[in-house]
Amino acid sequence: MSAPAMPFTERMTCSQARAETSTAVLPLCEGLAHHQARRLREDALLVASELAANALRHGGGITRFSACVREHALVVQVSDRSGKEPLLLPHDPTTPGGFGWLMVQNLSRSVTVERHGGGKTITAVLAPPPRS
Repeated sequence: MSAPAMPFTERMTCSQARAETSTAVLPLCEGLAHHQARRLREDALLVASELAANALRHGGGITRFSACVREHALVVQVSDRSGKEPLLLPHDPTTPGGFGWLMVQNLSRSVTVERHGGGKTITAVLAPPPRS
């Protein structure tokens, strides 16, 4: 999945990323037990928030964001202006943060990082649990 270099989108915020993700995940929640739907929605919001926050904090801003359902999975893509890949940092109890990338990886079925001329695009795929 290739993301073209796009102009800097200064107006995209973590709140907007969560709102778009919240709407996008709804079709996958249909037919799930309440606790399963809630868990999927919360996981999706955590992943979108973390990727958006990291793009804003470390990636020079969000250049593209999308959340949509493809092949019965939620696909969250965040592009930023930095070509640097996220780092999996060792746990340091004296330093706040540093666990977001691991959280994204643990909550997602798959995570890929693709570099392109304008920076990078991170794609996280979240799948709903099997229907019970």
